[in-house]
Amino acid sequence: MGIANGIRKHAKKIAVGERQTSAWAKSLQETAEELPPPPMHRLEKDGLDISMAWAIIGIFTILGLAAVYMMSLILIPVTLAVVVGMILGLAAENLGKMGVPRLANAFLLSSSVALVIVLLVSSLADPLTTLANEAPAFVERTISRIMPYLERIEWLHITPATFESGPMSIGALLENTGNVLHVVTTSLTPALVQGLIFFAALLLFLASRVNLRKTIIMTFRTRTQRLAAIRVINAVEQVLGFYFATASLIYIGLGVVMTVIAYASGLSAPVLWGFFAFLSSFIPYLGITLMTLSVAIAGIITYDGFIVGLMPAAAFFTVHLVMENLIFPAVMGRRLEINPFIVFLAILFWTWMWGAVGAMLALPLSLIVMTIIEELLIEEKPQPQLPK
Repeated sequence: MGIANGIRKHAKKIAVGERQTSAWAKSLQETAEELPPPPMHRLEKDGLDISMAWAIIGIFTILGLAAVYMMSLILIPVTLAVVVGMILGLAAENLGKMGVPRLANAFLLSSSVALVIVLLVSSLADPLTTLANEAPAFVERTISRIMPYLERIEWLHITPATFESGPMSIGALLENTGNVLHVVTTSLTPALVQGLIFFAALLLFLASRVNLRKTIIMTFRTRTQRLAAIRVINAVEQVLGFYFATASLIYIGLGVVMTVIAYASGLSAPVLWGFFAFLSSFIPYLGITLMTLSVAIAGIITYDGFIVGLMPAAAFFTVHLVMENLIFPAVMGRRLEINPFIVFLAILFWTWMWGAVGAMLALPLSLIVMTIIEELLIEEKPQPQLPK
C-alpha cells in the first residue's frame, strides 16, 4: 500500500510539471490511475466510549454547578448587575448619542438605581417595623382565627391543645420568630457586601459596556460569526429592555390596585401589600401563588366570615389574571412567549441555587437563553453590516 501511494505522489508531481514527460512517466501515470483508491480507516466508537464521553460531560457539569453554588456570594450580585446593565443598555445608548461621556453615563444610571432602592427601603421601613412589633399579636390572632377551619380537617389531628404545648405552641412559634429575626440580622453583613459588589459591578459594566461588546465581537474570527455576535447582543439588550420596561409599568399598576384593595378591605399596611404585589409579579407562578395565599390569610384574620375574608385575595387574583392573560400579551405580542414549563423549571432551579434572588433572575436568564437560541437558529433575520 505504501508503494502504491508513492507511485501516486510521483505521478502527480510529473503531471503538474511543465516539462515534457517520457514514455516511462506516462506509463507510470497510467499505472497510478489504475490502482485502487486507498482504504478509508474510520474510527468507530462502541457503547463504552460513548458512555465515558457522557460521563465526563456530566462530571464537568456537576462541578460547574457546584462552583456556581459555592460562589453565590459573588456570582449573585455580579449576575444581577449584568442583567440590570443589559436592561439599561438602551438608556445608556441614548445617553451616549446625546454626548454624555461613558463614565458619567454609568455613574448617572447606577446612581438612579441606587436612589430608587433607597427610596423603596425608606418608604417600607415604617410598615415593616410595625409588622415586626405586631408579630406576637399577629400570630395569636392567626391561630385563633384559623383554628376552627383546621379542626374540621380530621387527618391533620390538630386541636386547641396542639398550640398550648409542644413545638407548635405560641411560645415556640414566637421563639422561632425570634430565631428567624436573628438569622435575618446576622445575614445583613453578607447582604451589605453583596450590595456593594452589585453597585460596583453595575458601574463598571455600564462604563465598559462598549469596549466589552467590541471584545466579545472581535473574539470571533470570521465575518459571519462577528455579525451573529452583533445580532445576538443587540437582540438580548432589546428584549430585556423592552420586557422589563413594559412589565414594570404594568406591575406598578397592579401594585396600585393591590394598595387600593388592601385599603378598602381594611388590611394593615396597604402600601406594603402593593409593593409585595409589584415585586412578586416578576416571579411567574410562584409569586402570584404566595401573594394570593398571603392576602387570603390576612383577610381571614381581619374578617369574621370566611367568604368575606377571601374576597381581597379573590379580587387581587382576578386583577392579576386579567393583566397576565389580556393586557400583558396585548402589549408584548407573541415574540416574547416562553414555554411555561421551561420557565417553571428555571424558577425551581435558580431558587434552589440562589434563593429569592435566583427566583427573580430565572425569567431574565430564560429570556437571554431564548433570544440567543432564536437568533442563532433562525436565519431569516436582518443582518447588520460591518464597516469594510
